[in-house]
This record gives sequence, C-alpha cells and structure tokens, in this order.
Amino acid sequence: MAGGLLLCGALLLCGELAAGPTKAPTPAPLFRRVDIALGCSYVGEDARGLLHAFGSSSSEHPATLVLRGVSVRDDGNLDDVTEYKVPQEDPDSSSPIVFEASAQSVSIPHAESLLHADCNGEEVNCEISPYSSQRAGEGPCRTSWFMATLHLSSGISIALVLRGPHCGSREEEKEHDATLHPKLRIPMSKEGTLLTTVEFQSSSRNTSLRTHLGSSVTLDCRFALAPSSSLSSLEWRRQHRGSGRSLFRYQVGSTGPAAQPKVHVDVAELLGSGDASLSLQGVSVGDEGTYICLVSTLLHQAQHNIQLHVAEPPRVRVIPAVVSFEREVTTTLTCNIAGYYPLDVSVSWTQKTPEDDTEIPLSNARFSSHRQSQDGTYSITSYLSISSATAQAPATYSCHVSHVALAEPISVSAHLKAPEQTGSERLVGGFIATVIFIAVLFVVLGRRAAKPQSEQLLRASE
Repeated sequence: MAGGLLLCGALLLCGELAAGPTKAPTPAPLFRRVDIALGCSYVGEDARGLLHAFGSSSSEHPATLVLRGVSVRDDGNLDDVTEYKVPQEDPDSSSPIVFEASAQSVSIPHAESLLHADCNGEEVNCEISPYSSQRAGEGPCRTSWFMATLHLSSGISIALVLRGPHCGSREEEKEHDATLHPKLRIPMSKEGTLLTTVEFQSSSRNTSLRTHLGSSVTLDCRFALAPSSSLSSLEWRRQHRGSGRSLFRYQVGSTGPAAQPKVHVDVAELLGSGDASLSLQGVSVGDEGTYICLVSTLLHQAQHNIQLHVAEPPRVRVIPAVVSFEREVTTTLTCNIAGYYPLDVSVSWTQKTPEDDTEIPLSNARFSSHRQSQDGTYSITSYLSISSATAQAPATYSCHVSHVALAEPISVSAHLKAPEQTGSERLVGGFIATVIFIAVLFVVLGRRAAKPQSEQLLRASE
C-alpha cells in the first residue's frame, strides 16, 4: 500500500476539493518534481526461494521505498505536498528498511497513479529484493543492486532496477568511517537509509487482457534507461499449459528482428521512445496464454507477464419457437448453444404461465456432450420434454445461458399455445351449451308463470 507524508497530503486534497469553493484557475507549471513514499516488503535473496517454495511470509521484512524527485503533472492541486522526511531514529535489525531512490535520470512511469493511489482508493503492492548480476558483481568492490516491483490494483505493473551504495573493502570502510546497515550490511546514510538511484525501469498498463476471436490487441510494455545504460535486446515469449515459444526477438546491432506471423513490434519506437509493445492481429483460441516481455541491457533484465484471455459469447437458438398443445403428445424443445469460448457455460430452463408471478425453474432438461469446432469454440445442446399430461397451456418456456463472455445471461423463449378444439369437441360443446340454455330458460319461464297464481291465492284469502 502507499504511505508517507506526501500521500497523506494527497489524500487530504481530495476532501478539500470536494468540500471547498471553486477557485479561479491560476497558471501552474506543467510538471513538478515530488517525493512518493510507498510501503513495501523486503524479501532477502535466500529467503525469497523459501518464500515461493513453502508459502511462508516470515522471511519478509518491512521496508519503505521513497522515490525522490519524481516528475508529475501539476494540475494546481499539489501546493500542500511536502517533502518526505526520514524518521529520526537509529535503525536496528527490526526497523523498516528505507530505500531512498533518486529518479532524476530515469522517469518513473504512471507517477500520477502512484502519487494519488490512496486518494483514488487504489492499492499498491510493493516488493524489494536483491538483484544479482554476474557483470555487476565482478571485482572485490561490488555494487549492490535491488529490484523493486510495484503492482497496482488497476492492473499496472512497474519494475525498477536500483543501484545501491558501493560495497568497498574493510579498509575503505574504515577510512571513510562508513556505517553499515544492521540488516543488509551495506553502507547507509547518516539518516539510516540506503541511498539508491533508478537505473532502469519497465512497465505495463495491464497484467490481464480479455479479447474476442478475430480481434486485434496490443500488449503494453515500455522501458527507460539511465544515460549510462543501453538496450541490449527485446524478446516476447508466450507460455501456455507448460509449453512456451519465442514470438519476437530483436538484438541491437542485428540485421533485423525475428518475428512469428501475426505479431509486430515497431523497432523505430522501441529504439526511439522505449515502446516495446507487441501487436497481435486476428486473435484465435490458440493465442491464449501468458505473454512475457523481456527487456535486457548488458547488466540487467526486467520482465512483465500479461495474461491474454480469449472469450467468445455463445449464440443461442430455441427450436421450435411456437408449439401447439396436443393431447397425449410429448413435445421436445431444443436449445442450441454454439460458438462460445472458454468451455464453461451454464444452461437452465424455466416455465411461466399467465397465473405465475415469476418463472418456475425446471429440472428435467437433458444435455448433449460438448462439441469443439475447428476454430476452437464449443457448442452444446439442451433438450426439454413437455408432456401434455403435466403441461399447462398457454405457457412460455425459456432457455437461459450464462457465460464469462456475456455481460448478462441470454434468454430465448418458446411459446406453448392453448389447445384448439376439434369439430366433434365443438359439436359436443355446442350441444351442452344449448341444453344449459334451455334449462335456464325453462326455470325462468316457470317462475314467471307461478307468480300470478300466487297473487290470486293471496287475494282470495283476503
């Protein structure tokens, strides 16, 4: 998560902007350099393997990453931002490790998102670990290197290669009266922090993408280097279900890139602005997997993993759409669900008559096995039998389909019409109606004839 005086100030600005009166716009510089403090975890080199192998978190140590002098866009709301102040206390082996990283020579990507993470309700996961490089570690006086990986809940990922303090010999340390960090045993500043510089950064806007069949998609990957570093190579790889292959590779100084069909990286943009994004044309089911962007210099390498998911919505059709009710006949409704990917799909049936307030779920449906087409999509068929002995007409029978590629379920209905009377049924019905009419007429006429007689008897008795 994000922390520090700077971000607390940014968080307060949100409330002030929401409640305060609107001010007239004032001229402000386009960019401004600020400090960004992030709460992190430090994972040691040896403990890191144990952490991933056994899932233990005991090897993690609290840390703070302070990015100094980060250039951000100034929208006029940074007046209350203050410089990060290191806590005035002597660090010990249990104190958080504070990494101060100068960002003067390498731009920090997505700086505004990092700066306003708390204000925007976004979480930042930060992990710092030692970075070992064979060439960087040559000689008796090695330089410490660290890798900081940042993951934002919005999907942004950032990798920062930090050059740490110079580890000299014991004689050099004594000569310069260097104070070693109690946990990392490398020189630290008078304030008890580790002074580092950002030498190499890479980033991606998305760690996961979802696209449809036949579409085109761009997998974002960008980088920036300090003037002392230069690009060595770029490679894009794809891994899926335990197998992997190289899709694109460019070695600086070579005649040209090696690329698979359907993929493209703009080499001019790669060398000019550090845009290493991969374009993928005509996405198919076979393109699904984990795409790995590997950016390398002579000393370092950074990578970003992007999950590409293919999702195709199903087509749903119910046959027949209208059914006439017939006595002693069982009718079968067929719901065809086709052209969907991935495999998981949910199909259900409901019934609704004019007397029902809500749809009634039905559980007597049958299903075929899944079928896969040449393009990798799937299909399935569901059958619903309607018996005249139990069915009510008129009624509506609906097939409901849910799938990950659908924003909401698809419902397709078939209508069961009320039974039509045959000629004999109409004749019998007419006869019964006539008899009832004559009987009613006879009763009414009988009552009218009896009324005068009762009146005469009443006068005679008077």
